Formats: sequence, structure tokens, C-alpha cells
Amino acid sequence: MAHEFARSALIAHMRILALALATIVGCAPVTGSSPTLPLTATPTPTAPATTTADASATATVPTRTSVAATPSQPASQRPSPSIVISGDVVSSSASRVAADPNAAKRAATGIQALALDLYRELAVERTNLAFSPYSAASALAMTRVGAAGRTAQEMDQVLHAAQIGDVDAAFNALDLALAKRAGSYPSFGGASLDLATANRLWAQRDFHFENAFLDGLSAYYGAGVGVVDFVNARDAARGAINKWVSDRTKARIPELVKDGILDELTRFVLTNAIYMKAQWTRPFPKTATKAAPFRRLDGTEVSAQLMADFKSFPYAKSGEIQAIGLPYVGGLSMVAIVPDAGTFAAFERSMDAQRISSIVDALQFQAVDLRFPRFTFRTAAPLKPALTHLGMRLAFTEAADFSGISRQEHLILQNALQETFIAVDEEGTEATAATAFFGGATGGPSQWVELTVDRPFLFLVRDDETGAILFLGRVLDPTAG
Repeated sequence: MAHEFARSALIAHMRILALALATIVGCAPVTGSSPTLPLTATPTPTAPATTTADASATATVPTRTSVAATPSQPASQRPSPSIVISGDVVSSSASRVAADPNAAKRAATGIQALALDLYRELAVERTNLAFSPYSAASALAMTRVGAAGRTAQEMDQVLHAAQIGDVDAAFNALDLALAKRAGSYPSFGGASLDLATANRLWAQRDFHFENAFLDGLSAYYGAGVGVVDFVNARDAARGAINKWVSDRTKARIPELVKDGILDELTRFVLTNAIYMKAQWTRPFPKTATKAAPFRRLDGTEVSAQLMADFKSFPYAKSGEIQAIGLPYVGGLSMVAIVPDAGTFAAFERSMDAQRISSIVDALQFQAVDLRFPRFTFRTAAPLKPALTHLGMRLAFTEAADFSGISRQEHLILQNALQETFIAVDEEGTEATAATAFFGGATGGPSQWVELTVDRPFLFLVRDDETGAILFLGRVLDPTAG
């Protein structure tokens, strides 16, 4: 395929050039709160885990850990043996928890509900939109590890925890399941899927964190801690975070943290990044792409590049809606939902998780004469207003309770941001690879439908096995960058 982001095989083989997304959650102490001295370390009844040579091999695990600057501090000031230091990265030695095979689907159920909630909050401007419900949910779930009381209850509500059950176990299972998707697929001519997710906590140097919080991030989210100095070296801290995000999104998101986002009260930043570069199971022939009119919501037209092919696709029609599935190698797919002209706004208003599920479940292979637009755009989504409106209010106020993260200072969430890049084009694997993939088509040559996507549509990129929605968005103008 060509660009990053996951590509979905639209009929033939369209591909999402690139979809790179990163989510950031920042936390700070309440202005005027008084830092307390470190509490005396209390040994746990369990034996300490073995760590690197940078940590003492005999000390017991304390209840809290001061994030150190370097591994060269005196032994009395070093983190416990449950903490591993590598350069400016600190992590708990807690092993990654084994995944419950059923838990990933429970996480997907909650993510789908959150996806539609966020879509309604973010789709207020009449512009293109793309965001990652998976990335947003992962960052929230990591923050939730250290939340308590009503703050945790509100976060559970936003995450739809009642549908998920054990949130940490579910997200761990989904993350590990997605990690298995990447690779080369010989049955599709060697086409490949590049799918990577990464989590990291960026912590203020010498700030004290609860060990249970660090252990939870490590065991369930595979997250390490990057040591930075928000107080005295804010530009360097911002640069370190942005470089980490840029490296993991293949430079598609080079500056997630803009100037002015961090301040002297920032104590930690949680980041989640997802990068996907996928090939369609069959590519669209480039010679078939032609300029054609695309009618926007206001009735005006733009000249868009529409890819074309006649193949067997997962397809469904219900009333004023048509939907088509575009498979990627690796078990992912894009689903495009195309309302009839003039009905897009009404469809958006009526859209919910149950309706999306029913559309996806109705897809069946059918011969389709397809025209689908190429598009590339970027979305920067401020999540704080959306999350607050959805009911997560206390976390951003002085009433927040993040005592599970640290009791050194009274912490509140400062901000929650997400940036997404997506591009879709014709590139993909060789066409011969798709013959076998679509061999189960139910529609014969005399049973075919025509779908020209020349009007606004909604798209989602999902993991077929678990149903997790990795990306969700809409295209109102494929020519708008």
C-alpha cells in the first residue's frame, strides 16, 4: 500500500495511505497545593522482582517511587527493585499480564460505545473528521489506573466500564491481540500490515508516584516512564515527548504537544500512539482513477479523484444507506457508510453504537461497481470539552481524586488532546492476491450493484476479529487537506 494508516480494501484494493494518531493526557497539581515529604517506604509481603543492575537487588518494594534522574544516585535514593532504569526511561518490572481471550471483545464493545459518544461531540464543525477511539480509550484507561472515588466512577461511565468488566484486563487483551496482526502475508503476494501501538508516561523528575500505579501501567499497558523536567526544562520535555510520538507515527504527527500546552505545574503526561500502514487485499488500478464531481453538504461541487473497480465486496443496503467493506491484509477492514444524497445530517443524528453494529453485521459479499474517492487530511481534536460534556467533570477540577497516582500533590487533569492523520489511495497488493480472498462472493455477474461515493460518508477502520474500532471519521470534502 502506500501511506500510513490502515488501508481497507474497497472493492479492488484501495488503501489508507496513513493513519497516525496520538493521544495525550496531561496532569498537574492544584495551584497552591503543598507538596509533602516522601512517606517512609513500606515493604510488601511478596518477594521483590529481579531487576537490572541499575537497581538494588535486595531492597523491598516501597509503596511509592520517586522518578529518578539517572541510575547513578546513591543507593538509599534509588528506586526499589520493582523499578528498572534505562537511561531516562523508568519502568516497573511487573510482568505483562497474560491475556484473557474473551476480554478483548469486551474492550471493543466499550470502545465502540465511546467512539459514537466522541463522534457526536467532535462532529460539530462541518469539516472532515478522523480520530481514534482506541487511542483515546487507552489513554483514559491508563489514567483511570490512578483515579479513585467519584473521579474513577465518572471515568468508568465515559469508558462504558459496565460493558467491559475488568477494564485493565480487557485493554491488555486487546492490545496484545492487535500486536499479532502486523506482518507480511504471502497469500496476498507478500502484502504487509504495519500496526503498532505504544504507551508512555512522562513524569516530572523526582516526583513521587505510587508503585501500584507504575505496576499497573506496566502489567496491563506495557507503559514505561520517560523522565523529563517540566519545571526547569519545559522545552526539552516537550521535545522529548514530540520526538517519541513522531518516531512511533513515522513522522506523521511531528508536534502533538504544541508550545504553551505544558507549564510549571505539569507533573506527568500520558501518551498513546497508534500507527497503521496497511495494504488492501487487492489494489485499485491506478489507470481507472478519474476526476469526478463530489457534492458537499451545502450542495456545491468539487472535483475529486475517484478510484474505480468492479469486484466482490462486503456490501449492504438498508433504506437510504449503503455500506461497503474494504478489507486490508491482517484481518482489518474499512467500512464506509454512505447515506443517500441529502440524508447525511439525518443519519448522523440517528447514529448510535447499535445501528453501526447492525450495519456491519449485515455486510455480505456482493459484486459491486465501485467508485471511491482518494483523500488525505489531518484532525486535531481537543478531547477535554468532549469528555467533560460526556460526564467526566471532576477529573479536570480541584475536586479530582488521583491519589492512586501520587499523594505528594493534589493532581488534576490539565488537558486531553488527540491528533490523527489519514490518507487513502489506490496502492496495495497485487490483484492476483484478491481472487482467493473474494472467492466466497455470493453475487454472480448478473447480480451486481453500483456504488459511486460522490457525497459525504462516514468511515471506520476496525479489527475484524474483536470488532474494535481503531479509527472513526467522516469525509465531507475529499479535496480538503
